[in-house]
Amino acid sequence: MANIVAIVGRPNVGKSTFFNRLVEKRQAIMDNESGVTRDRHYGYGEWNGKHFTAIDTGGYVSGSEDKFEGEIRKQVEIAVEEASVVIFMVDCFDGIHGLDKDFAKIIRGTKKPVYIAANKADNTERSFMIGEFYSLGLGEVFPLSAANGSGSGEILDAVVSHFETDGDENPNQGVPKIAILGRPNAGKSSFLNALLGKDRTIVTDEAGTTRDSINTHYSMYGKNFILTDTAGVRKKSKVHEDIEFYSVMRAIQALQDSDVCVIMIDAERGLEAQDMNIISLAHKYQKGMIIMVNKWDLIEKGNNTHEAFRKSIEEKIAPLTFIPVIFASVLKKQRIFQAIELAIEVNENRNTKISTSTLNEKMLPEIEHYPPPALKGKHIKIKYITQLPIRTPTFAFFCNLPQYIKAPYQRYLENKLRSHFKLEGVPIKVFFRKK
Repeated sequence: MANIVAIVGRPNVGKSTFFNRLVEKRQAIMDNESGVTRDRHYGYGEWNGKHFTAIDTGGYVSGSEDKFEGEIRKQVEIAVEEASVVIFMVDCFDGIHGLDKDFAKIIRGTKKPVYIAANKADNTERSFMIGEFYSLGLGEVFPLSAANGSGSGEILDAVVSHFETDGDENPNQGVPKIAILGRPNAGKSSFLNALLGKDRTIVTDEAGTTRDSINTHYSMYGKNFILTDTAGVRKKSKVHEDIEFYSVMRAIQALQDSDVCVIMIDAERGLEAQDMNIISLAHKYQKGMIIMVNKWDLIEKGNNTHEAFRKSIEEKIAPLTFIPVIFASVLKKQRIFQAIELAIEVNENRNTKISTSTLNEKMLPEIEHYPPPALKGKHIKIKYITQLPIRTPTFAFFCNLPQYIKAPYQRYLENKLRSHFKLEGVPIKVFFRKK
C-alpha cells in the first residue's frame, strides 16, 4: 500500500503552509482568507528515507450556506479514506473551535492513526496552550509552526513510523503529463470528472471554481498518464484578486510541466484572444497540443458546420495548422475519450525517433524536386539530414551555405516532414548546419 498522509482541519489553520513545507514547493495557494483551497491537492515528500504522498484538503466547514462547502466536505472525506495516516490540524492560538469538535467526531470513525498538529505554536508560551486539544480524544498532540518549520520533525517521526515500505522517490518519473487548459468556465473540471466517472474536482456554474492545478493519475488503453486540471486563464486586466493571480500562475506552471496541452474552447464563444495566448505559450515551450471544442451539442448544425468551424480555427492559428481539432460535449459525454486518445497519440508523436536513413530516403528526393532557391548566384546544396537527440522532434539539415536558407523554404521542409512522418499536434524545430 502506498504511503499517504492527509492533512485535514477547519479553514485557515495553516494546512496549505504545512503541505508546502512537506513537499518543499509552493504548490498550494496560501492566503489569509479562509476557504482558499477547495480541491484535494497531492505532492511528494520524504522523511527519514521514507517517501510519501501528502494530500492537502480544503477546510472542513459544517452547516454553512456556501455552495463550495458541501463539495469540500466530500473531498475531505475521500482524502481521509485514501490516507494511511491523518494529520488533524488545529490552531493553538485560537484554542478549540466548535468546528474542531465536529471534525473530531468524523475522524473518530476512521481506523487510521491520527495525530493532532497544533499549529502557530511560535513560542514556548503558545506551546503550553496545546493541552486542551487532548480533550478531543484523538491521541497525541504535537505543537508546531508550519510557517517556520519548528516542531514538524517530531510529528513526521511519528507519522512515518506507520509506513511499512520506503515508498517511491518519484512515482511520476516518466509518466506523461496532460494539462487541461482554457478560459474560465470552458468545462475543464467537468471534463476531468466525466473521464474519471467521479468528482475529482469541484464543479459549479461559477467561473473560477478551480484555483489550484489538480493532478490525477489516469489509465486508459493500457497507458498511464497524469491529467492536470487548471484554473481558467484570463487577461491580466481581468484578474482582480491575488488568489486568482496565483491560480493563473499555477495554470501556466502546469503548462510548462506538461507534455501535452488540451486547449479547451467554448463552441459558443469560438477561439478568443486568450485561447490564442495559451496556444502561443504552449508552442513557445514546444508542447504537444490538441484543441478541444467543448459544448458542441449547443451548436445548430448545418451540412458543413464542422468544416466551417475547423477552417475558422485554422485561419486564426495559422501557421500552427498542425494542431488537431476535436469537437466534443462533456455534458453529453460525446468524444471525450477520443480527445484523450488523441492527446496520448500526440504525446507519442512528440517522442517520435526517426532513423537517419529513413529521413534521408524520404526527404532528399523532396529537396531534389524543389531545391532551396539560389541566393547571390550561389547554389545551396543540402547533403543529409539527421534528428537531434532532444525531447521534442528537432532536425538538422547539413548544407554548404546554411546562412542563405530563408524562412519560406524552412516552412516547406517542415511541411514535407509532417507529410512523411507522424508529427500531428507537435511543434518541430529545423536547424541548418554547415557540413
